Amino acid sequence: MINHTQKNSVSSKFLKSAYATISNGMTDEDVLGWLKAQNEAVEVRVHHTSFSRLDKWGYDQQRQCIRHDTGRFFSIEGIRVRTNWGYKAEWEQPIINQPEVGYLGCLVKEFDGILHFLMQAKIEPGNLNKVQLSPTLQATRSNFSRVHNGRTPAYLSFFQGAKPHQILLDQLQSEQGARFLKKRNRNIVVNVAGDIKPAPNFIWLTLGQIKSLMKYDHVVNMDTRTVIAGLPYGNYEQEVVSLFNHLNEGRPNTARHDFLTSTLTGEGSLHSIDEIISKITHLKSQYELEITQADLKSLDEWVYSDTEIYHQDRNFFRVIPVEVEIGNREVTSWSQPMVQPAQEGLCAFVCRRINGLLHVAMQLKMECGNHDVVELAPTVQTLTGNYKSSRPGGVPFLDYVLNAPKEQVVFDTLQSEEGGRFFEEQNRNMIVIVPDEPAQGAEQDSMSALPYYEALYGQLPEKFVWMTLNQLGMFLKFNNYLNIQARSLIAAISF
Repeated sequence: MINHTQKNSVSSKFLKSAYATISNGMTDEDVLGWLKAQNEAVEVRVHHTSFSRLDKWGYDQQRQCIRHDTGRFFSIEGIRVRTNWGYKAEWEQPIINQPEVGYLGCLVKEFDGILHFLMQAKIEPGNLNKVQLSPTLQATRSNFSRVHNGRTPAYLSFFQGAKPHQILLDQLQSEQGARFLKKRNRNIVVNVAGDIKPAPNFIWLTLGQIKSLMKYDHVVNMDTRTVIAGLPYGNYEQEVVSLFNHLNEGRPNTARHDFLTSTLTGEGSLHSIDEIISKITHLKSQYELEITQADLKSLDEWVYSDTEIYHQDRNFFRVIPVEVEIGNREVTSWSQPMVQPAQEGLCAFVCRRINGLLHVAMQLKMECGNHDVVELAPTVQTLTGNYKSSRPGGVPFLDYVLNAPKEQVVFDTLQSEEGGRFFEEQNRNMIVIVPDEPAQGAEQDSMSALPYYEALYGQLPEKFVWMTLNQLGMFLKFNNYLNIQARSLIAAISF
């Protein structure tokens, strides 16, 4: 097993790789060109069909859900939700039930003393732009067990046969709690030696290159983002952090200093870890979440037809049947149900320096598919409603994010959700750093009129808590604390 000294060494290797934004002479533009060539090399066809035409999928009268003939992969089920969280105490909805724990794994190897990640140009049927950068291995148990009678996923043996000293990261992390029922995947990073030749659609990239590519829309897929979000960078004394920040002096992004210090500094936070755990525990014990199965064909306010399952008001999402042909997959043609959102969502971190140290206003959020009632979520997370037409103050801090001055917005891109289950789902990802002190003069008049503005400089609402990036990293070591939307934003943070 890896001991304490080795853990510090591993953390420093990840940090060093995060600083390396060019490798083998490849810039962002070179990698984007490589991805474009991968896109052009593979033929992809995805078209909407009917449930009755799906091959090996159908409505199970006994289980009252849509499932695969083998009983594997996943099912589309109906659930009834009862809770004392929020304004609605009870509702029904479809949800994806995929109880298998799959692999989301990266192989890493040192080249010239810098860790590189073996990344895959992978096409999923729901991807907006076909090819996206995926982990080395991205496979459900049904996939790598070859239930579909297809090829074995590339590099699978490196993960199944990994020795304890090779495993640099190993976590069970949740997926979308509003779409999946208690779904988790094994996020794993395995260090390899020897000559590992990349397959034609694989490429070695540094962590810094992967993070840099996240500033482009729909390039780095959700599964890559969740893996790299969990990477540890270690704790350092202030003198060492200052040295690291000195290396950033030639970089134009001034937010890097704040991100790095908040990530590497274990002292100076507004709240202790024990205080944060106590707050989470209090909410978990105060609020209830009861899930029972319901007939998918008879859900309240939902319409089941042969071509779609949709909410009567055309809100939230719909379930559609699709037929797929992708040339370079383990199986080149298949059909399946997919979830398609009704609108684009928005996920945002709102950050502020408190006592000189950057903190994030984290939201404690209940979603019906959560394992344990609540998870830490972004300050703003709007996936199931049209945030562009939300009433003022309806979503805490949304108005501030949408009206934030340009100089406060340090990250703003469109990111795709998991394309194997979600059809063309995208969310706007933003990171906003507010000033240390409230606005003054005319600017104060315009900003203070926004709902929740004063809470950023006073008392946050009950279901929010200020946390440093270092504290978020500590919680990432354990299961079911940070949701996938929060992890996606953490992955985007560069040094």
